[in-house]
Amino acid sequence: MGNKIGLKEAVSIGIGGMVGGGIFAVLGLAVSLAKGGTPIAFLIAGIIALVTSYSYVKLSLAYPDRGGTVKFINVGFGKSIFSGGINNLLWISYIIMLALYASAFGSYAPNLWEITTNNATDTHIYSSAIVIFATAINYYSIKIVGKIEDYAVVIKLIILIGFVIIGLYGLKDSSNLEQLAFSNWEAPIQLLTGGMVIFVAYEGFELIANSVSDLENPEKNVPKAYFYAVLFVIFLYIVIAIVTVGSLPFSKIAEAEDYVLAEAAKPMLGQVGFTIITVAALISTFSAINATLYGGSRVSYEIAEDDELPHELTSTFWNQPIGLLITAILTLVLVNLLELESISTAGSVGFLLIFATVNFVGYKKATKVKAKKAIPFIGFLLCVIASLALIIQQYSSNPLGISISLGIVIICFIIEFVYKRYFKKSS
Repeated sequence: MGNKIGLKEAVSIGIGGMVGGGIFAVLGLAVSLAKGGTPIAFLIAGIIALVTSYSYVKLSLAYPDRGGTVKFINVGFGKSIFSGGINNLLWISYIIMLALYASAFGSYAPNLWEITTNNATDTHIYSSAIVIFATAINYYSIKIVGKIEDYAVVIKLIILIGFVIIGLYGLKDSSNLEQLAFSNWEAPIQLLTGGMVIFVAYEGFELIANSVSDLENPEKNVPKAYFYAVLFVIFLYIVIAIVTVGSLPFSKIAEAEDYVLAEAAKPMLGQVGFTIITVAALISTFSAINATLYGGSRVSYEIAEDDELPHELTSTFWNQPIGLLITAILTLVLVNLLELESISTAGSVGFLLIFATVNFVGYKKATKVKAKKAIPFIGFLLCVIASLALIIQQYSSNPLGISISLGIVIICFIIEFVYKRYFKKSS
């Protein structure tokens, strides 16, 4: 019983997973797409996350396992080429999230030295350095990774909640409040697309699934853990979006797109506020990189253990799964090759497809997991519609991002097909 975790810890895992580096990375991107309707874009994305969390609740209770999402997909589709391809996509989506967090760190870091020119070389140096540093910490001590997460969750939430409270108070004197008016909202399809591009800011709730087997009184606490975490983050993101759009003119938001949250603190707290939010962003993105490196290496291990990738991925290098080194190397490649919008789009496409699959498993196993069939099915439809809307709309404005996203999905399935058809048989 001493190794069990309580409701508070489970909610913290969900909130910590969502309020990682995502909000710092994609807020400016969301405003550029949705303008005054940015709070609505965050609400749309949040609703999809909330409906999907219902499937996670039911599947977590029926199949408590540290494999989490990997386990649910294998339960729904067996150890097939399809399940293997989706699980490969989960691992790659973790790597994409790492690239997103590292990109955000690289955008915020120069601001500490008041270098706000966002020189591309400086950004890439900071982004690469933090990935290498976090990888070294993961190799040195997993306990340190856990301690960093514990402190980082508290620090970033205190700073963000403080930002929200002071920001809401400051809005009464803001000359930019009319930017939130309905007349400044983008068209509905743009609001939907804006919400889907930044959907990556919500994906972390699925980490709760990995801890369910260690949770006290799961029947009571599992639903609370998911729903409390997702509802809190929806509220937090919407209020952050309101404060940001109400505090800064759109031109300033566009100018500071990659570090807009720090810029939004300036009207209320001046340079001190800018620095505080910059520090929060650096702590947040660093802790997210640390935790996601750990999680990504475990996902690759689980997939290989289930014989959906070569068994060599269960081997270790410096007492850690070899997947940790591969995850770090692939992250360095992505963060130095892709722009922020392409990284965010690829991450959102990946997680929407993964969540569509989990919702479908929830629908398929509804009787066994004691779920109301309609809710997982609605979740499945929402994820599919959102994926299609994102792909169609972004293809016209960001064809490279969509081509990369679809290419990644196809490669994940090709790798699984080739492995199952040729290598697994001969091994």
